[in-house]
Amino acid sequence: MTESTVNPGAQNGVEVAALDANDRAALFEYLQRLGDDRLVLGHRLSEWCGHAPILEEDIALGNIALDLIGQATRALELAGEAEGAGRSAGRSADALAYFRDAVDFRNLQLVELPPGDFGYTVARQFFFDAFSIHLMDALQHSTHAELAALAVKATKEERYHLRHSSEWMIMLGQGTTESHARVQKSVDALWRFTGEMFKVDDVDRRMAQLGIAPLASDFRARWDDVVNDIFARAELERPKDEFFSRGGRVGHHTEYLGHMLAEMQIVARSHPGAEW
Repeated sequence: MTESTVNPGAQNGVEVAALDANDRAALFEYLQRLGDDRLVLGHRLSEWCGHAPILEEDIALGNIALDLIGQATRALELAGEAEGAGRSAGRSADALAYFRDAVDFRNLQLVELPPGDFGYTVARQFFFDAFSIHLMDALQHSTHAELAALAVKATKEERYHLRHSSEWMIMLGQGTTESHARVQKSVDALWRFTGEMFKVDDVDRRMAQLGIAPLASDFRARWDDVVNDIFARAELERPKDEFFSRGGRVGHHTEYLGHMLAEMQIVARSHPGAEW
């Protein structure tokens, strides 16, 4: 974590039980955001199973999806602990994943969009990976010990994720006329959803004050560097920053999330309380 992302007064570990109600609520909100991003994107990637363009990629996307869902599981478990609502031990992640409606989800709108074609999925994954690698790197130094431990493991996974999506961006960009056109079209369509990753609110600011999490705005320049480098190597044009969609962090989503959740949650909601 860089100097700019740490409150100099927040050097000691944070005890969740010692936080006041407002800080616990902010922590719960932040951890939901962290978990929801990865849960929803992991589910979207899982939709490629059996449909990827080559067998190796079918396996790769499945593994990345599993990494993201694993990160989501732990983040939502920590969210359940912060919430302190008496959820069953070990079941808070399931409860938050399967028994919330779309309006209660706090994920970025970027991750809930349908998979589209392969170029669209690659471009979306690249934008998120270039964001997540910097976030997880910073979270390794969180004053929340369990969150820091999550980030240590996730950072290793994110390095692979970013390398994978970057290589595909270059291959598609430098490939055929059609592959280049498709990935450029995907970049143009997705660009307006990228600004939300760096939108900072009171929850983010409080987490930074407590030393729990960085301000995403602090590593926007590093994200830009990664994106600009890959765009140059892939011979892609960077879209203009004209309008950025936002609202996912406060429960304002596209119509696609509700449809996705209906499919993802059907078994759990049909058999509440069941154990497998």
